[in-house]
Amino acid sequence: MVDVDRLEAFPKIIEKINQHTPREFTKMEDYGGVSYVVPHSIYPAGYHCTPEKPLPFLYVVAQKKHIAIYHMGLYADVDLLKWFQDEYAKRDPTKLNMGKSCIRFTNIKKIPYDLIGELAGKMSAEEWIERYDTMKKSRS
Repeated sequence: MVDVDRLEAFPKIIEKINQHTPREFTKMEDYGGVSYVVPHSIYPAGYHCTPEKPLPFLYVVAQKKHIAIYHMGLYADVDLLKWFQDEYAKRDPTKLNMGKSCIRFTNIKKIPYDLIGELAGKMSAEEWIERYDTMKKSRS
């Protein structure tokens, strides 16, 4: 069961992302959360693991003990990752709880909504496709 406080913070995060995400991404509900994807009309190949699905870019889900934001661009672009880590540190002195592409917010009172919005607008679908294709080629 997801904590009620997290359910209240969730739409605020989605609102900020909606305000900043480039229009070429499509918002959809998937896997119990909200996804922003590159539609097949822009990237027909889809996601390499499941080509019938569009290319994922950003995903937000409310978990039992945290809200998670998965931003694939953070995994694929070291400059974007560094920018986010630096900006987070300027806004919040607490340690960033993060994996390779997953940002976890356990304290909803410390969610940097504006920073999340900025992050959502930092990469176009074209830039994400370029990085994604480069990563795929390097692993082949």
